[in-house]
Amino acid sequence: MKVIFVHGSGAYGGVWRYQTEYFPDSDAVDLPGHLWGQTLDSVEEYADWLNEYIEGKTYRDVVLAGHSFGGAIALMLALKHPRDLSGIIIIGSGARLKVHPLYLTTFGKATKGDVRKWHQFLEEIHRLTPLEYRREIIKKLKTIGPAVMLSDLLCCDKFDLMDRLQEINLPTLIICGELDTMTPVKYADYLGARLANSRVVVVPQATHFVFAEKPVAVNKAIEDFIERISS
Repeated sequence: MKVIFVHGSGAYGGVWRYQTEYFPDSDAVDLPGHLWGQTLDSVEEYADWLNEYIEGKTYRDVVLAGHSFGGAIALMLALKHPRDLSGIIIIGSGARLKVHPLYLTTFGKATKGDVRKWHQFLEEIHRLTPLEYRREIIKKLKTIGPAVMLSDLLCCDKFDLMDRLQEINLPTLIICGELDTMTPVKYADYLGARLANSRVVVVPQATHFVFAEKPVAVNKAIEDFIERISS
C-alpha cells in the first residue's frame, strides 16, 4: 500500500518527518502554494488536485493520511474520489472546521506586516514538539507566510461534511490528541460514530500536533491500521 500524508494549514510535507522516516515508501505532499504555485480556494479544490496527483503518480491501494486541514481534504477525497483509496487516516481534524474569528484577525494582521502575534501562535501550537523539529518547522512556516495559512483557514471555515459522512464507506482510522483544543476529542468521536468502518485512537498527553509530539504511538496506530486493512 502507498501511504500519502497531507499537511495542515500553512504547512508543508516536511512536517511529517517522523512518519516518512518510519514509512520510507510513503509520500508527504506539498499542497499547491505551500511553498510553490498558487493556493486554491476550497477543500474540494484541494481534494480534486490531490486526486489528479495520485492518478499522475499512478499510485494504487492508497492510504491517505491528513492532519487538520489535510484531514478535511482526505475526507473530501474519500467522498468524491474513493476509487484508488484503500483507507483514510484522519488526524486532529473533523467533519466541520469552523475557525475562531480571533485566528482570522491575527493572520489577517500578519499579512499586513504585524506578525508578532502570528509568531507567538506558531510557537504556542508547536510547544510540545521536539526542539529541533520545532525550530525547523517554524522557520519554514514563516517562509511560506501568513497569507497561505489564512487562505487555508478560510477553506477550513467553509468546510462542512457533517451531513454526508454516512456516504464514506472506506476503512478509517481517526487519531486525536487527548489535550487537543483546536480539534478536540469530541470531533474525533463524532467522526467515529458516523463512519461505519472506523476506529478512534486518543493519544494521551498530546495536543493538535499529536503526530509530531507522540510519533511512536501515532506510527504504531497507523501501522496496525495498514496491517488490518491489508489482511
